[in-house]
Amino acid sequence: MKKLRRTKRKTGRPAAKGLRASTKGAGVPSQAKQRSAAGIGAAKDVEKYIERAPEPAGSRLKEMRGVIREAVPAEAVEIISYKIPAFRLKKVLVWYAAFSGHCSLFPTAAVIEEFRGQLGGFTVSKGTVQFPLDKPLPTALIKKLVKARVEQCEKAQRS
Repeated sequence: MKKLRRTKRKTGRPAAKGLRASTKGAGVPSQAKQRSAAGIGAAKDVEKYIERAPEPAGSRLKEMRGVIREAVPAEAVEIISYKIPAFRLKKVLVWYAAFSGHCSLFPTAAVIEEFRGQLGGFTVSKGTVQFPLDKPLPTALIKKLVKARVEQCEKAQRS
């Protein structure tokens, strides 16, 4: 067996020369496993996504979808993006999703900043507004948010 020469690292610990770190047995899944695991349970279209949503989130999601559809241009299409439903017109306008205690609308950070004063009773993060399932859906507010996002996208298109 060949002896390895040990030298001191800057940290003061000895290091073996000529050895490479191995990821074998380190619990790192292969790329193939990562891809297949990411796709398990992911809906391929909006209808299937809504079907899979448990109640009461499913019915609230249908209601939100209808409100968004009224606010986007007729030529906007529904897609699955980042594993959640979205409306796209040249680029994604808004995303929406169901969770166990709320439904979320993802109109982007700029739109949320613009309407920050009107979002007082809701949980808000940088790009998301959460609507609790135990309260009525604020349809007028959702329409305003979506229309503002559509306008933002159209303005960027003209520039």
